[in-house]
Amino acid sequence: MSWSAPVALTGVPLLAVSAVTPASVVPESTQQAIGYPTLFVLVLAGALVPVIPTGALVSSAAVVAVHRTAPFSLVMVFVTASLAAFLGDAALYWLGRRGLKSKNGSRWLAAIRARAPEDRLEQAQEKLAAHGVAVLVLSRLVPAGRIPVMLACLLAEWPMRRFSRGNLPACLAWAATYQLIGILGGSLFAEPWQGVVAAIALTVLISAVPAVVRRVR
Repeated sequence: MSWSAPVALTGVPLLAVSAVTPASVVPESTQQAIGYPTLFVLVLAGALVPVIPTGALVSSAAVVAVHRTAPFSLVMVFVTASLAAFLGDAALYWLGRRGLKSKNGSRWLAAIRARAPEDRLEQAQEKLAAHGVAVLVLSRLVPAGRIPVMLACLLAEWPMRRFSRGNLPACLAWAATYQLIGILGGSLFAEPWQGVVAAIALTVLISAVPAVVRRVR
């Protein structure tokens, strides 16, 4: 399975290479050997630098997997995406903890703070104090909810082990949700590229909802 790199101007993957390349030219096994590591690296990078639309990547990968004949393609997409998200979150949290302990902070901690508006951070802290790990589990399913909750965990001085226990089911639920979006798009359209476009449009719409609601308020 293979996906093209995100387009520089839009930041989202347009369609899989396999959607436009005949299978006789690129064997399916070769596409998979390239595609899974690419998905892993992009999701991992997106967890560290929250500007890459990782949800759209997972949905696009799932669309292509629906049209694959190889067994366990969807399972591999799920495992790859959830593992990359978990490791990326763990790395970012570890870097954030190092920044808190440093007298001068760190650019990683500054980046986390910059993406957690004060009102969202206050809400995350209140909910984290009231509901604990459950808030962390749900944070990845709420658009723009991951970073404020992660910062709240950092400020509450959660150890890495406690954060990881809550973050593992969060990453599994996140990967499953966006994969379902891709499965739906792949099932509704005969051509993979059509499903990819539909899945990307839906994930972008979901991500934009919180910003629109805040503007209206």
